[in-house]
Order: sequence, then structure tokens, then C-alpha cells
Amino acid sequence: MKILSVFGTRPEAIKMAPLVKSLAGTPGITSAVCVTGQHRSMLQQVLDLFEINADYKLDVMTSDQTLNGLSSRLFAALDPVLDAVKPDRVLVHGDTTTAMVSTLAAFHRRIPIAHVEAGLRTGDLSQPWPEEMNRRVADAMCDLLFAPTASSKMNLASENLAGRIFVTGNTVIDALRLTTERISRDDPLRHRLDQHFSYLRKDRKLLLVTGHRRENFGAGFANICAALAELSRRPDIQIVYPVHLNPNVQEPVLAALSHLPNVHLIEPVDYLLFVWLMQCAHVILTDSGGVQEEAPSLGKPVLVMRNVTERPEAVAAGTVQLVGTDTARIVGAVNRLYDDDSAWYESGHRRNPYGDGLAAQRIVAALTGAIVDEFSVETPLPPEHVKLAT
Repeated sequence: MKILSVFGTRPEAIKMAPLVKSLAGTPGITSAVCVTGQHRSMLQQVLDLFEINADYKLDVMTSDQTLNGLSSRLFAALDPVLDAVKPDRVLVHGDTTTAMVSTLAAFHRRIPIAHVEAGLRTGDLSQPWPEEMNRRVADAMCDLLFAPTASSKMNLASENLAGRIFVTGNTVIDALRLTTERISRDDPLRHRLDQHFSYLRKDRKLLLVTGHRRENFGAGFANICAALAELSRRPDIQIVYPVHLNPNVQEPVLAALSHLPNVHLIEPVDYLLFVWLMQCAHVILTDSGGVQEEAPSLGKPVLVMRNVTERPEAVAAGTVQLVGTDTARIVGAVNRLYDDDSAWYESGHRRNPYGDGLAAQRIVAALTGAIVDEFSVETPLPPEHVKLAT
């Protein structure tokens, strides 16, 4: 069986890395990898970390690109790859433009497609935009749907899609497990990681911030920056914010926060460094989907700067709280976790509903026709989607 895995962003690469490694070691499978370069330098960092060599590298990024321009370049670049590989199956991941276009490109050629991280839904095409549309398009054309949770499987089943559904857990937990194990067994590596952030003070608790969602551009980021500026006045806090390269993020963040002494605005870090930062954090403030899934495994409370999430399981489990982009709401939620030790402990020490580190193993079993022991958690299923309480 010849399988072509296509991904293009850093989060996709992190989540696909354990699966690509498993495929490469499976007898009877020839694994090829195509990276579209939707993220450029950030993507290569992940490939290097997990020692993955891409067979095909597409250079589709341009400055000030539009989604339509990116999509058209992806279609044009993927056709020659499909011609060269002639895969028996294409694997895509998640909700990116790369995933949506790759699925359509393979569908047009009648190549079977499997979707990793299928079935996530908010029920609102505008949040997150355009990711909610991308994943729905991908799910509609796949004959194998790898849902990370039981509620994702329920979403897919309710849409009467043709694909066969397996609950696998999320591969990001596999990637996190591999990375934390590497850190824990390597004393010199831990020292280098600690030295990389030598400016951090031991007497201040770290607030780790990430933000990049398109729906937060403009007023959303202005509110987020106002909240961080206010929080920076606390004497017991230090803020580290790896600032996304998108100018819609960088410009407002640098303008509002670069002058504050205990706010550290840094360039995006590689995955190894980011896992270390998550391990060091007291609280994580983010609009990222992947962080919502990873942090519960590290015992870290997560505040999500979005009004709706396609990952309701963490909200139901109590490991994640939606705070939107309202300045007062963000400040109040962070202060509560800094001032109330019991609230912090209760939020950060819950069972992770997203996986057990065996998702890649289950996916390979499904691809090869073996019996799949599906992932489950002993908690009530959450509703189809969770919205920010008003």
C-alpha cells in the first residue's frame, strides 16, 4: 500500500509526525510525505525535530497572499505530486487550506482519502474561519474518518457521511508524549532549554500566551493586548508571548506590549522549546486548538480566547475555559487562577479527554485492516459544541 501524507502548517506537522513515523516502520506500507510549505520555517523545525524527510516540498507561500491565491497554487502544485507518487491513499489532517485542497485534489482523481482529526465542529462557519468550512469539506469526501473523540464521531454520524469512522484519540498527545519523554531522559537537553529562557525569574509565575486566529484580527487583538498590559502590572506574573509571524498579529502586539518590562515578546519557537514553555507555565492563554488538547496532559489550566470551540470535551472536563476576547473577562479569569490555588489545581488536574498517546497505532491498524481498539474516556459525552457563556 502506497500512502501519501500531505500537510503544510506547523500544527499539522506536529500532529502528523507520530503517524508518519509509524507508517514508515510498518511492513507492507510505502510512505511518502509531501509538505506544501503553508508555514515555511516553522514547518521545517518540526520535520527536523522528529527526523522526517519530506519527499516533496512545495513552495506555495507569497507575501500578502489571499486564501484563493493560496488554494489555486496548491491545486497546481499537488497535481504533479499525485502523478509522480500514484498513491493508493492520501492522508490529510485537520482544518487547514492544505487539508481542504489536498482532499479535493485527490477526490478529483478518485484516490481514497483518510482524514486525521475528523469530525470537529462548532456549528458556525464563521468561527473558526475558514477552518470550520475546511474540515467539513474534507470530511465529506473521505472514506476513512479518524475522529479524535466520541463526540467528534457523533458529529460525523449525524451528518450521514459515507466514510467509516474510528475513534483514535488525537495524535498530538502522541507527539507530546514523545517530546516530554525525550526531555525527561536528557539532562543536557533540559539544561539547554532552561538556559534558552534564562531571563525568566523563579519568583514570578509564567503566563504563556499564543494567539493567531483570523477571527481575532483587529479589535480582538487590541482587546487581548489591553488585557495583557493590565495583567503585566501584577508583581507575581511574567508573560511570554511567542508572536506569530502574520503582520495582522505582530503589528498590534508589538505596538501595545513591546515596552513592558515583564512581557517577553519572542519569535515563534520550535516545538521542543514550546513544550518546555508549557511545562514551565502556570497558566496558558491561547486561541490555539492544539494547545487546548495538549495542556491537560501537562496539568496546566487553559483559558481560550475564542467565543466558540470545536473542542468541547476540554470544556466539559473542566480543563479549558472560554474567555473570548473581552479584556475584562480575560483579566478576571487569569487573576482568579493566580489568586485561587484551589481553582488553579482543580482546572489543571483533570483527565485529558483527547488521547492516551496511542492514536497513531490505532490509525495504522485501521489503514491495514487490523482490529482497532478505539479510544474512549469514562466521562459523559459533551454536547455537539460549546459556546462562551454570556
